[in-house]
Amino acid sequence: ADSAEGRDSWLVRMPGDAWQRYANLRAWLGFMWTHPGKKLLGMGAEFAQSKGWQDTGMLDWNLLDDPFHAGMLRLVADLNRLYVNEPAPHSRDTEPDSFAWVIADDTANSVIAFLRYGAQGTAPLLVIVNFTPRVHHDYRLGVPALGTWREILNSDSLFYGGSNVGNANDVKAQLLPSHGYPASVSLTLPPLATLMLVADDLV
Repeated sequence: ADSAEGRDSWLVRMPGDAWQRYANLRAWLGFMWTHPGKKLLGMGAEFAQSKGWQDTGMLDWNLLDDPFHAGMLRLVADLNRLYVNEPAPHSRDTEPDSFAWVIADDTANSVIAFLRYGAQGTAPLLVIVNFTPRVHHDYRLGVPALGTWREILNSDSLFYGGSNVGNANDVKAQLLPSHGYPASVSLTLPPLATLMLVADDLV
């Protein structure tokens, strides 16, 4: 990396030890793919290349022999598929009401959550990001209606190089108001990770 020219890779710029740097990058990519706005991927970031952009030479494809780098590539591939297949992240990207905060002020736990809405009649997408290396158990947050919320992506999945903490089963919303919404779900939030849940049967 050439920090004097601002060429450090995204992975190198992440804080923490080696595991935390990979986890932070996975969480950041999940956040970026679901937040409104167009996406930008740095050269080699799709598999967490350690060195920054260079105008000569090749990408370090040999890094894919390492499970952390291979996992990052699988995550980016899945994020791309989700972005295309789920209407909420892309179909109304420039419309203000396609985005709604659920949690924007949890400074004690460094958690944010928001909803993305596609066209009328399509399921909203719930996105939660835990910016700490701690697992949060029984974390309650508001949702717009009762129904089943299914985890469709977890950046902490073992498949991506994570610790595999999450919500394997469907989560049922309860009639317990929270964060200004009429219902809520209780989730396990993995460390340094982005979760995405989609509503299957809103009531």
